[in-house]
Amino acid sequence: MLAVDDIIVFPFKSLLMVFREIYNAAVQEMKQEGDRIRLELGQLYISLEAGNIDEATFDERERVLLDRLDELEAQQAESEGDEEDTSGAEEQEQEDYEDEDEDEDEDDDGPNVYLLTSEQET
Repeated sequence: MLAVDDIIVFPFKSLLMVFREIYNAAVQEMKQEGDRIRLELGQLYISLEAGNIDEATFDERERVLLDRLDELEAQQAESEGDEEDTSGAEEQEQEDYEDEDEDEDEDDDGPNVYLLTSEQET
């Protein structure tokens, strides 16, 4: 019966795996975007110190970059919160699956107990 359940649930698990891969790719892209913004901020500071840009231009560009970085970090914090919620559900599902396996093993002990009691009577 367990094999039939696995066959029935397989398409849904596969779809879930695809969604996880898409999610992981999106998270990786957000991290790369954050690194790119930080690098751009560093280059902006170097340009200011070298005298290539004036203070007003620096302030304007810095404000834009910091705003983008704050938005990105807020999205990452939100997605990490969502990830913790889903990982808890996955862990519960795995525990339920393991409990079912243990229950099936306990059911198999029934006939063996009968054989032992029959041998003791003789």
